[in-house]
Amino acid sequence: MVRTEFWKNPIVLEEMTPEDKYFYLYLLTNPYTTQIGIYRITKKQMAFDLGYSMESVNALMERFTNHHQLIRYNPETRELAIKNWGRDNLQKGGKPIMDCILSELKDVEDLSLILYVSESIPKQEIKNLYESFYEQERKWISKPVDNDLNRTEEEMMDDTFVTHHTIRGQKQKENKKEKQKQQQNLYPDVQSHSNLDPSLSVCQPSEEVKEIIEFWDANGFGISNIYAKQQLLSWLEDSSFLQPKEMILKAMHIACLNNKRNLGYIVGILKNWENKSLLTVEEVDSSKEYPQFEHKARGKAHSFSGGRVIPNEFTLDLTAGEES
Repeated sequence: MVRTEFWKNPIVLEEMTPEDKYFYLYLLTNPYTTQIGIYRITKKQMAFDLGYSMESVNALMERFTNHHQLIRYNPETRELAIKNWGRDNLQKGGKPIMDCILSELKDVEDLSLILYVSESIPKQEIKNLYESFYEQERKWISKPVDNDLNRTEEEMMDDTFVTHHTIRGQKQKENKKEKQKQQQNLYPDVQSHSNLDPSLSVCQPSEEVKEIIEFWDANGFGISNIYAKQQLLSWLEDSSFLQPKEMILKAMHIACLNNKRNLGYIVGILKNWENKSLLTVEEVDSSKEYPQFEHKARGKAHSFSGGRVIPNEFTLDLTAGEES
């Protein structure tokens, strides 16, 4: 999501060319964006989406990395990080949001990008979650490697290729275990059901969150509208519904039926149900007002390709007005 403050940013106003602004908007809203501000995308994909040559994309990437200093890109992992993503999009927490962030952070290969994005996150709860992923990597980097100084060059040559991948793999395993331990300490609720099913990953979002996000993305509500997703997921915890997930999905279904695929319409339905103390799907289905949402379009006139509208009750009588 792009806020209106985007156009008030001094860098955007004074330093960016029209092409810069277009490219920046693309980086913020393309289909590959994620909840965490770090996503995988190739330069070829950028060139294809924007209709630019590879030379133009390379020039823009260099400009945004070194001149504007708003992004970082790892050409090996093809991961791109947006510096101010946390400031603009990660202002609200809550378990559903934390679950989403947790599941996406585990897929990041270049952990330095997590540190880069975390610096602009205003909410400490979310910042702590980011820190749990790169903290252990920093510890490994800072460890001395004096043991190799006493070895001869021949000894180093003999077993470098044998031990390199073993040591690296062991470090990665230890890093992963330590990260999971820290995440358990920070967010024990995420682990509350892990003992029931060993196949569940620490970083998996809840099934409720996944189901809502999948319905949102699959039904045209806006895949890249991160802010709207956050606001909708907050209803899982901040509502008085007895079946929050089912109620949210019900409201989204009604929005689709009425071709009102936006957050405001969904929230309006949910607030209306709360105000009328309709706290379950069964209560909504049995209420008198529910049909007006789902069947609202049934009484409408039929429209035809010619552009004219003919009411349902209209009957064409070619003999009308003639004298017998």
